Amino acid sequence: MYMTKSIFLAVITLMIIAFQPGSVAAETRLNIVATTGMIADAARQVGGDKVQVRALMGPGVDPHAYRQTRSDIVAMAKSDLVLWHGLYLEAQMEDFLFGLRDTGNVVAVADSLPRNLLLSNEDYAEKFDPHVWMNPNLWGRVVLNIRDALIAVQPEHEKTFRDNADAHLIALKDLAAYTLKVLASVPAESRVLISAHDAFNYFGHAYDFDVLGIQGISTESEAGLLRIAEMVNILVTRNIGAVFVESSVSDRNIRALIEGAAAKGHKVIIGGELFSDAMGEDGTYEGTYIGMIDHNATIISRALGGDAPQLGMSDLLN
Repeated sequence: MYMTKSIFLAVITLMIIAFQPGSVAAETRLNIVATTGMIADAARQVGGDKVQVRALMGPGVDPHAYRQTRSDIVAMAKSDLVLWHGLYLEAQMEDFLFGLRDTGNVVAVADSLPRNLLLSNEDYAEKFDPHVWMNPNLWGRVVLNIRDALIAVQPEHEKTFRDNADAHLIALKDLAAYTLKVLASVPAESRVLISAHDAFNYFGHAYDFDVLGIQGISTESEAGLLRIAEMVNILVTRNIGAVFVESSVSDRNIRALIEGAAAKGHKVIIGGELFSDAMGEDGTYEGTYIGMIDHNATIISRALGGDAPQLGMSDLLN
């Protein structure tokens, strides 16, 4: 089939526009696949308009139990760069991701963190707690690893990636200062955070909170009746009045705690829903890393007797 003259001229015009210096079509953006929303957000912050990023695990998804789908495999195989967390967070995907390393640019962005900054993993011997994003200062080191991974694939944009990373690190420092301030306002005797699983140990270490999870570090671990009974006794003896549910974990065990405490004459409320292994809904403030941590710090502070603004650090919380 032959083109008409008008169609031919239209195609030529589009091609000329496409290859004009500085045009969007003239420059192919780096195609990145990230396993978690937190990694995807950091890649977008560092990459800016030089990247397009897809997160495999969306809001409410538990990375400990997630298994790659057929579409995930296709997306990763076609990508320029795959960013995953490591430290056994994506436990069900590890074999696949290790195999994928031999075929392309695949980087575990938290695996190279200094071991002296990591906490032990009680669920799995010789492994570390992967929930490093709960400390903004430690997460900043992961942002630098993501920056370096982008530079390795697109060195021609090194300055852009470095500038964007520096700007994001300043925002993370502001976040860390806010969280430290509002969490320090919680009375010392009330600094006890109880949630569904042990996702907040780095939080506790950074802000001097006792952190207790009904389940272990991995949501794959089971919470038995004995563990729930032990936790009920802690609630009663320490006079803890609030516990927290998580957006990516069932609230079944938390409600069992509340009922157990009530049976002993001790009232406990749900202090709020925290983002543990996944961020908030896409397109919302809580759907960014900064919004996620702002939300958690604000909710925890207010529920446990601290002084935090209702709408958070920047008046953006829903």
